[in-house]
Amino acid sequence: MNHANFKDSIAASPYIMTIGVAGDSGSGKTTFTSGIRKIFGADLVSTITLDDYHALDREGRQREGVTALHPKANRIDLLEEHLMQLKRGVPIEKPVYNHATGTFDPPVVFRPNKILILEGLHTFSTATLRKYLDFTLFVNPDREVKYDWKIRRDMASRGYSRDEVMAKIRVREPDYAQYVAPQVQYADAVIRIGYSEYGRELGEERNVYRITLSQKKLRQAIEDIDLSLDLYSILSLSERNFTLQFLTSEHNGRKMGDLIIDGELSEGVVEKLEHSIERQTRLHPITIFRNRDYVTAGELAQLILCWRIIHRRIFMETTPAS
Repeated sequence: MNHANFKDSIAASPYIMTIGVAGDSGSGKTTFTSGIRKIFGADLVSTITLDDYHALDREGRQREGVTALHPKANRIDLLEEHLMQLKRGVPIEKPVYNHATGTFDPPVVFRPNKILILEGLHTFSTATLRKYLDFTLFVNPDREVKYDWKIRRDMASRGYSRDEVMAKIRVREPDYAQYVAPQVQYADAVIRIGYSEYGRELGEERNVYRITLSQKKLRQAIEDIDLSLDLYSILSLSERNFTLQFLTSEHNGRKMGDLIIDGELSEGVVEKLEHSIERQTRLHPITIFRNRDYVTAGELAQLILCWRIIHRRIFMETTPAS
């Protein structure tokens, strides 16, 4: 790269990179792009939550007998129109859905930054949305994990009983299967989250889960871009259980590589990965997970996704427009 650092390069470029993250509500969508926000900062990264594009408020959905997962409960046509404008750098008047009240606040003017993240239920559910997204991620916790997360969250923060939460889950499940889950076939990367083989209780205690990161093969490779795992750090410095496994697989007729990570790895492993990203972006320091003894499988997956997204953006920067 010819620029002093990649952040300056992105800031100077007219190009707006769009990242689409899809999955069920409460599935961890925001978590897996948080590294990009931390590396590049709020001056370069902006986020749109697709809940703002609900067509009906909470009372309206109850009246119509539809869930938020049904397309007719969402203004997907307006989202398509806005994404096309944002991709060109044109500000929009974005609707605002208020989760506390279940109603809509007045719309706000939204100006895209150079990296725009869209997160929601239907993020790449149409051909038009997919056309204007540069990178797509689907986050897919195992059903049991997702249910446990939702039960804990809704009982703790919303005062529901367990039976009430389960009733809501059962109502939503058919719409999730029909309208949200099929997007996985279009994702550049898929995150699956299951309970750790070292103990289900580790999830609640230390946020330790078994993570499978499935990725399409890179369409372009850049010779001086790399991401290396230090086997010495992995094998010599850890006193906790972990598993690293790589499998080739086929998803919806597409060949993908599955990196399976479970348990906790020593901080030294992640530090070396962060140094690798520093060398490639010339941004210093990248310290997303430093100053800790161990990082979880999910945090390592976050870092690998950061590298994948940065790799994609570097390719855009170094490839002349056709």
